Amino acid sequence: MLDFAIFAVTFLLALVGAVLYLYPASRQAAGIPGITPTEEKDGNLPDIVNSGSLHEFLVNLHERYGPVVSFWFGRRLVVSLGTVDVLKQHINPNKTSDPFETMLKSLLRYQSGGGSVSENHMRKKLYENGVTDSLKSNFALLLKLSEELLDKWLSYPETQHVPLSQHMLGFAMKSVTQMVMGSTFEDDQEVIRFQKNHGTVWSEIGKGFLDGSLDKNMTRKKQYEDDRVSLCCQAGVQWCDLGHSNLRLPGSSNSPASASRVAGTTALMQLESVLRNIIKERKGRNFSQHIFIDSLVQGNLNDQQILEDSMIFSLASCIITAKLCTWAICFLTTSEEVQKKLYEEINQVFGNGPVTPEKIEQLRYCQHVLCETVRTAKLTPVSAQLQDIEGKIDRFIIPRETLVLYALGVVLQDPNTWPSPHKFDPDRFDDELVMKTFSSLGFSGTQECPELRFAYMVTTVLLSVLVKRLHLLSVEGQVIETKYELVTSSREEAWITVSKRY
Repeated sequence: MLDFAIFAVTFLLALVGAVLYLYPASRQAAGIPGITPTEEKDGNLPDIVNSGSLHEFLVNLHERYGPVVSFWFGRRLVVSLGTVDVLKQHINPNKTSDPFETMLKSLLRYQSGGGSVSENHMRKKLYENGVTDSLKSNFALLLKLSEELLDKWLSYPETQHVPLSQHMLGFAMKSVTQMVMGSTFEDDQEVIRFQKNHGTVWSEIGKGFLDGSLDKNMTRKKQYEDDRVSLCCQAGVQWCDLGHSNLRLPGSSNSPASASRVAGTTALMQLESVLRNIIKERKGRNFSQHIFIDSLVQGNLNDQQILEDSMIFSLASCIITAKLCTWAICFLTTSEEVQKKLYEEINQVFGNGPVTPEKIEQLRYCQHVLCETVRTAKLTPVSAQLQDIEGKIDRFIIPRETLVLYALGVVLQDPNTWPSPHKFDPDRFDDELVMKTFSSLGFSGTQECPELRFAYMVTTVLLSVLVKRLHLLSVEGQVIETKYELVTSSREEAWITVSKRY
């Protein structure tokens, strides 16, 4: 009888253990409020897809369950933080890894840093110097490209509708490629080629943003390796270095490689090939034009680190710059008073003189316009960190290796932090405490990601050139719907009209 009792208890424990492993809905989410998995294998991925985006899913989740919530990417527990207070408890200002970069590298299956503290500090310093030096060395180029766009818009009749998103993407591609990767991209055909590959890769990243690739699940590794080997065999050995590359673009299916994933793999391989050639060309040589890659090449990084870091910076800078320019102009067209104040500041600072790096720093109101653009547009609505050690947020324990999302899009629209959160109001940043809060989220100051810092300067120069000569006007009746991915964009083309000030 005793033997039977021992067997029964042992069997029951084994059964409970099996249920906890096989059915994530049965697991405790560390006592954190949230939802149980909709499906055994996919967790809450169907809910995310049905919501339209991860951001919209998180908005609903935080409205229902509060500032700290949990859900499931497949069988992995995910915790999302949705107010400034809980984010401040989790964000480590001494941590050198950038959550946005971490997430992007995860989606591309690149290495996620993982070096020592001193190595990460060194890489962060290289990034900062790279941004500073490339902007300083290429300011005249940036001004020239801005003036070329101005001349184009000045040539339009006042009734002509301007495809803003398209023009801003083209402007960003021209600016970023030359300032990051050099004179190769003075050729418009090279820019077009880069833009095409960039679009393909970014599209695949967007799919990974919805298919659970953020959970760092490596079960699909074999598929990506097979894709790459197959493509390398077709394209020739000069395209890739299998001994060093980690390419594994996120896919949306466990079936044989889909056409879109293969296209994404091909596009990323072509971008890597271009970067390898540029890195090889810049090593050990001096050029009059200092580009971002030069700072990485001159640092103590191996070739793979240079490749990955320059790839991440190029991809992210292009899209963040394009969307920041687009949203800033969109909001200016719908706020006549803000545009008037910006014009007055630009006139006061520059007068009849040229736009210079020294005077750009004096555009305080313009800085506030861009901060409010990032906030109102929810420019980067989600970022992520992997919990290194067990931690605590409020009364909740965050287990080690939990994926922690920063629901920045939720935080940036929290009425408890931002009065009238849906109003475009740059004057709110006159308050130093508001700016301090914004900086603590990584959107300004020492914690801002280098790609955003780069985009701030490019957009400031562009607005200085455009607003000085043009009224930026909205198209009557146009409703701009928002598309939330890694970087927020308009779902359809955003149209504007322009008229000459003089």
